[in-house]
Amino acid sequence: MRKTVIANNPAPSVRFIEIDAEHAGQRIDNFLLRLCKGVPKSHLYKAIRNGEVRVNKGRIAADYRLEQGDTLRVPPLRLPRPDEARKAPPAVFPVVFEDDAMVVVNKPAGLAVHGGSGVSFGVIEQLRAAHPDAPLLELAHRLDRETSGLLIVAKKRKALLGLHDMMREGAGRKHYQALVVGDWVNDKQHLRQPLLKWLTASGERRVKVDPSGKAAHTIITLQKRYGRYSLLGAELRTGRTHQIRVHLAASGHPIVGDEKYGPDEVRAHFARLGLNRMFLHACRLEIPHPLTGEPLVLTADLPPACLNILDYLEQNS
Repeated sequence: MRKTVIANNPAPSVRFIEIDAEHAGQRIDNFLLRLCKGVPKSHLYKAIRNGEVRVNKGRIAADYRLEQGDTLRVPPLRLPRPDEARKAPPAVFPVVFEDDAMVVVNKPAGLAVHGGSGVSFGVIEQLRAAHPDAPLLELAHRLDRETSGLLIVAKKRKALLGLHDMMREGAGRKHYQALVVGDWVNDKQHLRQPLLKWLTASGERRVKVDPSGKAAHTIITLQKRYGRYSLLGAELRTGRTHQIRVHLAASGHPIVGDEKYGPDEVRAHFARLGLNRMFLHACRLEIPHPLTGEPLVLTADLPPACLNILDYLEQNS
């Protein structure tokens, strides 16, 4: 990626960037967020909408995917001074797998995977802050803020595209564990209710089962009964927003601690027992390596807070 910058000029200036093969295929909004560290997202999207950001002298939309050889015009934007503190503090997360193509970390509950929607930073910003010399660190998929477990971050553009293709084509397997309210009956059950996104009156994003929604498929397996609660395995066959949470809630078995789709009294009860999170954990990934095709099976044990609750239920159910 070649940059043309006016040397020794501290004021923001127009920059022209020629896109190379490594960055081809990336959405322009994501490219700019990485390039213009410290510039608020709202400023970048406004610059795109107003036509200040251009590709090959033409206006583009925020979802435009860059092509090799494109000339990108980046308007004057206030970038952070070298002495300004980083907005995202660097952090180290437990690494389950890493090579030169990707890293898989065990994300804690309560931390968003990226900044936005009232969150100033997330896992990806903290990883970038901890590895400022890394040429690329991009999320390959998402986990809800209150979900813990395996999260894939690509370190090469080719790996990122390969991971996206794999997930779109259903070549991998993503397994979760969830503690739900109620006595789950079937050993194995396929949930296929279509899911539709909607906004509450306050502007909060939610998902519901609706015939006009997108197709969704979750495979549920019973792992253990605890009287009024059940530990389930959930395999995602599609990747819709809040899919496991909404499918289980719609089946009459909301996840313990789910503040959006579960009962408040259950969340309050488990908070008194020491569980201040949703009991949903991404525990297992079965994927082909995005570059070599080698089969990978990656696992992450339930966090101590979840194990403590299972011990309690074992003794008191």
